[in-house]
Amino acid sequence: MLLVIIRTAILFSLVAVGLRLMGKRQIGQLQPYELVIIILVAELAVIPMADVGVPLVSGVVALLSLVLFQVALSYLSLKSERARGIICGKPSVLIENGKIVEQELSQQRYNINDLLEQLRSKNVPNISDVEFAILETSGDLSVIPKSQKRPLNPDDIDLSTTYEGIPTTLVIDGYIFHENLAKLNLNEEWLRSELKKFDIHNLKDVLFASIDTEGQLFYQTKSKAG
Repeated sequence: MLLVIIRTAILFSLVAVGLRLMGKRQIGQLQPYELVIIILVAELAVIPMADVGVPLVSGVVALLSLVLFQVALSYLSLKSERARGIICGKPSVLIENGKIVEQELSQQRYNINDLLEQLRSKNVPNISDVEFAILETSGDLSVIPKSQKRPLNPDDIDLSTTYEGIPTTLVIDGYIFHENLAKLNLNEEWLRSELKKFDIHNLKDVLFASIDTEGQLFYQTKSKAG
């Protein structure tokens, strides 16, 4: 039993590290070959976990080989446009200039119902509002609405806006991100002083706190802290 636990821990750690080396992508963003490799990695990890008769080294070598194979293919597709087209394929235009490309739908085995479903998921219920619809190599559908149907943005009406940026996290579940405070030339004393203004005297009571680029502090206390 102890042997099984040790083998499982080793293989789990190896798979976790291997997946990190393969990059950060959601399942829907994976290229076909990446999905195949992940499936194979999972299968190869299970065999030596369940069967102690299978040498652990054999499983480790196979897993490392797959990870190295994926990294090599990713590097090759990064450096070569031609290799990228062979390994990952090329995007397919399903709607062009407002018209459905029937030949491309047929080649991709993508029916009209599939297309309509994907358009609805992109909040485009009317196919007549679409200028281009492109089926990406990951299987996701990119939709470009016609210019008359796109949401209005400030630039369209010559409206100037201030820089917004993204808020900086300061506290999560009572833990202070000192490095983020330092980047803003702030410190823990400042943070405690600001929170005391809202009658918060213990940072352990803070579920989340952040500060935006305009210096506005946002916070939320844990429910048990009231």
